[in-house]
Amino acid sequence: MHYILKIAFVFAWLSAGFYPLRGIGRVSGFLALSLSVCVVLFPLAGEAPAQSPSTSSATPALDEPITPIPSPPAADPRKLALGESLFADRRLSHDGRLACSSCHDIRTNGALSRVSGTANAGAKMAFDTPTVFNAALSFRLNWEGNQRSLQSQAEASLKDPGGMAAGMDEVLDRLKAASDVASRFNEAYGHPPDRASLLDALEIYEESLVTPGSRFDRWLSGEAAQLSPNEQYGYRLFKSLGCASCHQGVNIGGNLFERVGIFRPLTSTQPRLLRVPSLRNIATTPPYFHDGSAPTLDDAVRRMALAQLDQRLPDVQVDAIVAFLNTLTGTYRGVPVTGPAP
Repeated sequence: MHYILKIAFVFAWLSAGFYPLRGIGRVSGFLALSLSVCVVLFPLAGEAPAQSPSTSSATPALDEPITPIPSPPAADPRKLALGESLFADRRLSHDGRLACSSCHDIRTNGALSRVSGTANAGAKMAFDTPTVFNAALSFRLNWEGNQRSLQSQAEASLKDPGGMAAGMDEVLDRLKAASDVASRFNEAYGHPPDRASLLDALEIYEESLVTPGSRFDRWLSGEAAQLSPNEQYGYRLFKSLGCASCHQGVNIGGNLFERVGIFRPLTSTQPRLLRVPSLRNIATTPPYFHDGSAPTLDDAVRRMALAQLDQRLPDVQVDAIVAFLNTLTGTYRGVPVTGPAP
């Protein structure tokens, strides 16, 4: 593997979102950004072409740029259950119409089931809704990366005029008035609902929303039969073409910022800089990009290659990369993550 790409992987791995390394991630993500831009601007310098499917290796290397999803952190079951109920509680919105789960459907892919959601008062959401699954593994949150923690993101969502549109005092008064909810706060925290305990419960629940057990993770762990030769070929292309310079670490992204449209515009609504999204469960979260303008993975791969890598990929390579991306679907509570209902 190219020397510069290896350096990028080292810094990006540090920012990959492992629970003990969150503080490091905030610094190293920016270092990885500058290095990844070098890799994207000069893809495959002196690098041999990726092997064809017929010459695949059945055993994963020890220095892969992607690591399997870890188990969620240990949590007080009372706080976890409270956080789960609050996530689905419409009393957290001003008009009682929305809950966190309204935009993040845990029964399917952790996101909305349509191109872009309708926010409060009928306003259109500025960005396509990202999945909440594995969000705890990212170094920043939202497409713009403007939130540094699950708690700050949750509070911003509660206050967002286009979203929940509720003040913290308003929400707390409602929860205190609900005897069943107030009782659960007393059991879990030893006192009635307050700002700190509300945000803590939501954070604990969202930290549990990880999806281990993908076929790719099992392959990384030594189960060589989990990936077909073509899927392994797609993974080698993913690395050699430079995709892995931005999409790596435990969350296969989510740990650095990247300039959008280096060689060509990626979308018609072109922000200058976005947080690199995670590719975990990517096959279940169409449409793609911040504006939801790519309906399929095939379309997304082709457009990304042109815009970010200046590469027009042949069909056989696109098909192989898509096959690899389809191996990244994990499980939540033992059940495979699924796409939205038609």
